[in-house]
Amino acid sequence: MLFRQYLHRNPVAISYFFGCGSKSQGVVVDPMEDQVDFYIQESRTLGMDIRYVIDTHLHADHISGARLLAEKTGAKYILHRSADVRFPFEPVEDGDEIAAGNTILKILHTPGHTPEHISILVTDRARGEEPWFVLTGHTLMVGDVGRTELATEVEEGAKQLFRSLHEKLLPLPDHLEIYPGAYSGSICGRSLSGKPSSTLGFEKKLNRALQIDHESDFVQYMTRDIPEKPVNYQEIRAYNMGLSDSRPDFTNRR
Repeated sequence: MLFRQYLHRNPVAISYFFGCGSKSQGVVVDPMEDQVDFYIQESRTLGMDIRYVIDTHLHADHISGARLLAEKTGAKYILHRSADVRFPFEPVEDGDEIAAGNTILKILHTPGHTPEHISILVTDRARGEEPWFVLTGHTLMVGDVGRTELATEVEEGAKQLFRSLHEKLLPLPDHLEIYPGAYSGSICGRSLSGKPSSTLGFEKKLNRALQIDHESDFVQYMTRDIPEKPVNYQEIRAYNMGLSDSRPDFTNRR
């Protein structure tokens, strides 16, 4: 497997390019709009066709480059089936599997940060039949979890997030690597680490949000110390949903 993680600073976010080198089939996850040509150049450098472009969720802090990247490369643009958008996409549901050569992506519907949020469990069958890592977007990050009030009410989002964590992610093996959608400096979380990856076992042990066993206590935790909302977050999410043609400011100015 070829795997690349890209750390972005304005706004703070993470995108990914990975896939099967032997079959030259690649996947880009959570691409940034201003990096679309970079991903295309990376595909040439790596010798990997971009077959799939995936947004883990409809972002509210930056402009997604997924639709443009899919259009330029002929890749399939993938979102969870529940995504409320005004453009065509390839819908997926919880438990669906996508093959990019020997790289297998299993879709986990993990709502909470947003209703349509997915995480992606990745297996490299060239190495074995067990999953190797999970892309968690803004559901589970290093040091904390994603905020829950940008696309729904904070309490309802927190309830969904608690169930996503305890039903979908925490039962996975402790050795699994975690690759989130943001790191310290992002306003989509609170106590985020500057280290942009971890393991599920390490987070179970030291991530405060994962120490909470009861839903009501978790909801209280998520309603405390909520960061300021991203500038123009409603307009950004609407643009990413295809509801507006007016391109909003995407910077994280406060």
